[in-house]
Amino acid sequence: MKSSVTTIPLEKLLEQLPENYTLADREVVQRAYRVAEEAHREQKRHSGEPYINHCITVANILSDLKVPPEVVAAGLLHDTVEDTTITLADIRRDFGDTVKILVDGVTKLTHLPRVSRGDQHADNGNNGQETEDAIVVPALLGRKEDIVSETLRKTFLAMGDDVRVVLIKLADRLHNMRTLGHMPERKRMRIAQETLEIFAPLANRLGIWQIKWELEDLGFRYVNPEKYKEIAELFTEKRPEREAQLEFIKENLVSLLAKNNIKAEISGRPKHIFSIYKKMQKKDKPFDMVMDVRAVRLIVPDVPACYAALGVIHTTWRPIPGEFDDYIAAPKDNFYQSLHTAVIYEDKRPIEVQIRTHEMHINAEYGIAAHWRYKEGTKHADKNYEQRINSLRKMMEWRSDVSDAAEFVESMRTDVFQDRVYIFTPRGDAIDLPAGSTPIDFAYHVHTDIGHCCRGARVNGKLVPLYQELKTGDQVEILTAKRGAPSRDWLNPNLGLVRTQRARSKIKIWFKKQEDEQNLVQGRDTLERELQRLGLNEINFEKTARDLGFKTADEMFVDLGNGELPIGKVIKLFAQQEEVSDIFEVNPSVTPATSTNAIEVVGLKGMLSSMAKCCNPMPGDQVVGFITRGRGATIHRQDCPNILQTKDRERLLQVGWGHVERTYPVPIKIKAYDRQGLVSDISNLLSDESINIADVKVNVNRSIADLRLIIEVKDLAQLSRILTRIENLPNVMEAHRTNPG
Repeated sequence: MKSSVTTIPLEKLLEQLPENYTLADREVVQRAYRVAEEAHREQKRHSGEPYINHCITVANILSDLKVPPEVVAAGLLHDTVEDTTITLADIRRDFGDTVKILVDGVTKLTHLPRVSRGDQHADNGNNGQETEDAIVVPALLGRKEDIVSETLRKTFLAMGDDVRVVLIKLADRLHNMRTLGHMPERKRMRIAQETLEIFAPLANRLGIWQIKWELEDLGFRYVNPEKYKEIAELFTEKRPEREAQLEFIKENLVSLLAKNNIKAEISGRPKHIFSIYKKMQKKDKPFDMVMDVRAVRLIVPDVPACYAALGVIHTTWRPIPGEFDDYIAAPKDNFYQSLHTAVIYEDKRPIEVQIRTHEMHINAEYGIAAHWRYKEGTKHADKNYEQRINSLRKMMEWRSDVSDAAEFVESMRTDVFQDRVYIFTPRGDAIDLPAGSTPIDFAYHVHTDIGHCCRGARVNGKLVPLYQELKTGDQVEILTAKRGAPSRDWLNPNLGLVRTQRARSKIKIWFKKQEDEQNLVQGRDTLERELQRLGLNEINFEKTARDLGFKTADEMFVDLGNGELPIGKVIKLFAQQEEVSDIFEVNPSVTPATSTNAIEVVGLKGMLSSMAKCCNPMPGDQVVGFITRGRGATIHRQDCPNILQTKDRERLLQVGWGHVERTYPVPIKIKAYDRQGLVSDISNLLSDESINIADVKVNVNRSIADLRLIIEVKDLAQLSRILTRIENLPNVMEAHRTNPG
């Protein structure tokens, strides 16, 4: 189609530039356009349109945010250094240091295989563009997940240094999401999921609502297309009726507020499919009962007028309990301010109302970018901007302590993208923490030494367990020892004692300072104990270390000992070596027996097979097949006594784990001091983990309880987590997988 191959004209871009741009500003943008157009002349997108159109759209998104002209110029040039013959020296010569630094920042983010931009390149042969899969990956990164994590890590590091770089990245991602339908299906889901988990929360943290909502809706469209279509159709179907109702409600509100001498601009609040879906999920209500399906926004002259309008509305219509939020007195973490309420309108149906000033509205729409929408010299706007920047940097104080890219990205999810809670010290000082933080997180935030010596906590005057989640308004007192050290258990994610990266980083640094020999011994003991507990034998530690990126097994043990390498990562590797990674994407079976489809018999596909009852093999175990007379092959663990003692070696088959569709029965033994409620606690724990118990036997001898269970698990990682949680129940001495035979 003609529209797919036509280049967007320069005039259209110039029309959308902010009105306050001078002639010199516009000349900079024009020169950047000409350079980008020439550089990308032979390149096209997957949609078939000229690649320069992407650069122009990114520049348009940035100009709508009213950013300075050098940022718009950098948006036009953001792909040139990575994909064309233009160098940073060329950009510095032609556009100066500022544009060069911005382009360099984005280029550094995407020097590895691209997360967003590289996915959109069409394969044009030898035109200087490499597709994502064609770029050479450094050996230390290895897998695709590591590449994506490393790229995202670079994005977040740049955010702490210069937020303008991240604005370019968000604009780039937004246009790529708008054109995601042209991408191969295998990439659409990954990019859309990543957008919902990373880029939309990033836009939210920066307060840029305009970009946030569009990223969410576009991501949701590809991640859950059926639900997206369902809500969109309901939305479109009821639009005429809803718009007519809103017009009547707006006229009523204008008249009501005018009678009370309150000036207000009233509009219907835009509705977005993903926000409606989230509210439906949160409130467990159908589409018609979600509050913001009918919603209005009032923009009033000042803060007193906000509360005056609220009073008039609450006096006229009955407020709905639990639906009022005052974000003016207590702004959100991203500095968002507004009054939110919901009332029962005259037609007995709910309506949601937002009330804010014009300045609050600009800040809500554009967030950190609102700084550039105010005229130069506006001190109040500059103050807000500095507060936002300082808040971001404070949240990311730990960033230099984390070298692992995947851990860094996960830390952004937990420490930066999460909602915040405000906790008070005994003296009344407020501490800002990520939602879900525990007393140990609080202790490390106050001071590193207090964290190291933490032994207990009082919340609002009452002793609480160290895994308890803190809530806004809690007053926390940390109980310390005179001399103390952190426990390695604090780093065990299964226990939930530490939730923030700030605390984890300080704990890991403490362990790193300990003698390597001590860490080596501790790490070896930890791994051997875990392997013994899981019933795994004959593990080649040197090979395992190499697979994890270590030169020697001793280096691996040191990292295990100091907490740098989670034991779960090693267990996950064992499962991956047995090619059971697909097991995470299937539903567990209620049937104790393992599906015969879970085994692939090498060289004899289609042969009837079944799991041996004598040793109950499961994914992650080294297994072997044994040809029976008339019953196909039975699958045993390689260390099964029946296999070790068999003399019919010619009847043994090499087998491997294939596609897993069901759970696996695993016998475990629990030894504990008997107490009332012990079995109930274990049962509740397994129920919380959605683990089925196929069999249970309990024997008590002289106050020592011996429990033998058969539980159905999906893989070794899940088994490891379950055993860890059971061992941390009161009175439990040990929990491990029983030996075959």
